[in-house]
Amino acid sequence: MLYKELIDEYGWNDIHSRILRKTTGEVEQALNKNRRFTVNDFMALVSPAAAPCLEQMAVLSRKYTQQRFGKTIQFYVPLYLTNSCMNHCVYCGFNHNNDIKRIILTDEQILQEVKAIKNIGDFRHVLLVTGENPRDAGADYIENAIRIVKPYFSSISIEVQPLKEEEYKRLTNAGLNAVYCYQETYNKQHYKTYHPKGMKSKFDWRLDAFDRMGKAGVHKVGLGILIGLEDWRTDASMMAFHLRYLQKTYWQTKYSISFPRMRPHEGEAFQPNIVMSDKELAQLIFAFRIFDHDVELALSTREDKSFRDHMTTLGITSLSAGSKTDPGGYAVYKKELEQFAINDDRSPADVLSAVKSQGYEVVWKDWDLSLQ
Repeated sequence: MLYKELIDEYGWNDIHSRILRKTTGEVEQALNKNRRFTVNDFMALVSPAAAPCLEQMAVLSRKYTQQRFGKTIQFYVPLYLTNSCMNHCVYCGFNHNNDIKRIILTDEQILQEVKAIKNIGDFRHVLLVTGENPRDAGADYIENAIRIVKPYFSSISIEVQPLKEEEYKRLTNAGLNAVYCYQETYNKQHYKTYHPKGMKSKFDWRLDAFDRMGKAGVHKVGLGILIGLEDWRTDASMMAFHLRYLQKTYWQTKYSISFPRMRPHEGEAFQPNIVMSDKELAQLIFAFRIFDHDVELALSTREDKSFRDHMTTLGITSLSAGSKTDPGGYAVYKKELEQFAINDDRSPADVLSAVKSQGYEVVWKDWDLSLQ
């Protein structure tokens, strides 16, 4: 049974109600465990009843993170290849309706970006990002980009449109290490409100992509929800169910969780339906670490430097640094259009200094691959 079939069994409204009914006793029971954490425990840890236990959760999150990952933080850098997109996502700057200059980097321009990235930091892990344009920037274009950057990076990840199983296999053979694909929200009933047109409007096709990655033998798979669309506690719990399903079904694959909070963007003035506080985001990060000691937890430059610095020692294992979220942003073009506005504009050297000041070391390449 695929997760798209299980998600209907769980039921959004039922999960939401279960979270709100969690008691202080259930939170304490979850916090007193040291293994075999269930999604039921996770729901207790993200519930309103757990809010007074934030300090205790932080202590446990730090403990489990250091036990598994040591005092290290992995650095990665995004490289945006194109802002061309056929989707009409109401919250995104790359929305097909936005009247902007569309860019698809050439081979030469990709190399210019790579050289510029290497000049700002010793990055070994690159995340290739595209809008969703299967015709002009599909699997063939992505495979070519992987082959271009492969000599310069020891780990290559992608965040692109969902692909076919055979395309994931082909990209893996070309040098791909990880795929990040965000469902955005697991609320199937409301999903199309945010994704009215384009391939991204197909909820099941996107959700099934994770199974296609697993079947294709992708080394690492990244999950995430866009915080601000729907109730974050319910969405995160559905993602926790999804993570457990994937771990059981594709047990040889490694997994990562990201926590993007909605940021300002170009186009229609869509405002978040849910505004998540820093304390609530911290609670979610701690809950995921307590729930799963092995999963990687990533935080991008969407968050400000103060919050990122605090989370460095409390559960996060991966940080982006020096990010440009527009194609060609490092060297080719001064500025076209960002997918989202960054909130931590420090240089990689400054972020490195902040990490080291807290007694942590930076791993410049993929954390998991560095252990092999």
